[in-house]
Amino acid sequence: MVASSLNSYLTSNHEVVNINKNKESKLRKINQNGQIQIYQSSYRGSYSSIIRDSLRNAALGRKVLLVQLMKGGVKQGISNAQKLCGKLTWVRSSNSYDQYESENLTKDISKTINSSIKELWDFCKKELLSGEYDQIILDEIFLAVEMNIISKDDLISTLENRFISGDVILTGTSIPKCFLLMADQITELRS
Repeated sequence: MVASSLNSYLTSNHEVVNINKNKESKLRKINQNGQIQIYQSSYRGSYSSIIRDSLRNAALGRKVLLVQLMKGGVKQGISNAQKLCGKLTWVRSSNSYDQYESENLTKDISKTINSSIKELWDFCKKELLSGEYDQIILDEIFLAVEMNIISKDDLISTLENRFISGDVILTGTSIPKCFLLMADQITELRS
């Protein structure tokens, strides 16, 4: 950025006229949120390109959080998050609907799964508001909204108040119009 090296540039290039010679230059930090990107597909499990990009970004030094809210099967949870490339934190729900056949689901199992997803969402909200990550990916967040595990209003409020200079990537199959209107970029993946 030119502003960061302006003084050294001016002292080494005497031909440059300094218009503000008698005025002190004031630089101010611009607090700007990154983009909200939405990836929509007609079927679950079609976001391998997002996972590939998150690995590449981490390898390039960006701090990335990849959260798969509706995927499980590895009993991972927040306490067992995986670290890859030194900069990628990959978290799955400690319990998920993918682990069970629909005929084996009971109210207690559903309650446990929903509790795991809500716990993961609370973690995501904290991270979205902290500004510690360069990129946050919330995989299948819209399925959690559709199933009323995560409140649509809570997601909207969190996105509006987030503090992240990088992008927030949201994925899902059925996306409410209010989120499409919030998005800076919408990508439809076709089979």
